[in-house]
Amino acid sequence: MTTSPTWTITAEPFDAPAARALWRAYYTEVSDRYYLLHEGRRTDPAELERAIADGDGAELAPPGGQLLVGRYGGDPAGTAGVRLRAADTAELTRVFVRAELRGRGGAALLVRAAEDAARALGATRMILDTRGDLVEARALYARLGYAETEPHNADPYAEHWFGKSLTPDLR
Repeated sequence: MTTSPTWTITAEPFDAPAARALWRAYYTEVSDRYYLLHEGRRTDPAELERAIADGDGAELAPPGGQLLVGRYGGDPAGTAGVRLRAADTAELTRVFVRAELRGRGGAALLVRAAEDAARALGATRMILDTRGDLVEARALYARLGYAETEPHNADPYAEHWFGKSLTPDLR
């Protein structure tokens, strides 16, 4: 009999070494995808360092946020963050799973854990935004019950906005 690795999701400080390493992988991938699509080049290393420095993740710390790190077989494999935007509204951000571990259920587990974290912060609604070229992300959110909405921010990279009620439907 063989056993396969399992996912564990834990809340961790935004500046923990595992979070930093995963964010570097996240920024590298989404930035490279953007620049390859729009400019035919990979991200300049200096641009990458500026983006990482600009997004330190402090908004994902309690009391108004939470960072979740997913581990697969004990190794850091993905992240999801949640931050309050209003008393009843949280934003899902930085959902990422290392490419070699995709298709093993980690992204859905991270999003569900982020929804639980948002509820614990008092939110009854979750919002998020993503880009058009991140088709896998859009498919994941739709599969998990998120519906496209009108824009809720003016982020220059946001092209699709989603929302989901975090309260049970009692119909």
